[in-house]
Amino acid sequence: MTTKDANEAIYRHRWDDRELKKVEAVWRVLVQDFFQPMIASTDRVLDIGCGFCHFLNNVSAASRTGVDANPAAAKFAGAGVRFISTADLSMAELNGEHFDFVFLSNFLEHLSSSDDVLQLLRRIRKLISPNGRLVILQPNFRLLGWRYFDFIDHKTILTDANVQEALECTGFSVSDKIVRFLPYTTKSRLPLDPWLVRVYLKFPIAQRILGKQSLFVAVPADE
Repeated sequence: MTTKDANEAIYRHRWDDRELKKVEAVWRVLVQDFFQPMIASTDRVLDIGCGFCHFLNNVSAASRTGVDANPAAAKFAGAGVRFISTADLSMAELNGEHFDFVFLSNFLEHLSSSDDVLQLLRRIRKLISPNGRLVILQPNFRLLGWRYFDFIDHKTILTDANVQEALECTGFSVSDKIVRFLPYTTKSRLPLDPWLVRVYLKFPIAQRILGKQSLFVAVPADE
């Protein structure tokens, strides 16, 4: 079995069609109520490790591009979403392109090492426009402990401290950070009814109790 086949098997095991519909509803609210206000209608958006395309399918932008190592992710891309399958962190297919909003959700922990994390962030620094934003949503080992490895494909340990360090070492400045934002997974106690997700986003006290993922907003640092 190839690595791509193994990854596809993992995702088929992890979520069935019923669960994916609930996750889609959660992402619809997350985009509408939280992420969309960061994105202008003229922005070019890139989602690296786009998976089921829950973010891209719900965001409004001038262009939407998704990158994932699993070619099967293409079938989840909605109308108007450009999908590129590549396991190469250089993402040579994007040479010459620049993006105004780059999104990484639950992706960096799947990389094999901290060196890979730094390599990817350096590549994003070259892809992002001068006034662009990089937004990272990331499980936090410091908040989770060994539950971080409840998923077999989690490899690299990341915390709010070392993600910030990685960003600063690769040409970014962190403009905003929420250490406790979302629960670990949609299989945890995150309410899956859309109206409850909206309530959760409006009450930071709920995030401080349930939040196990950290959110980073970074911009290109002055050179």
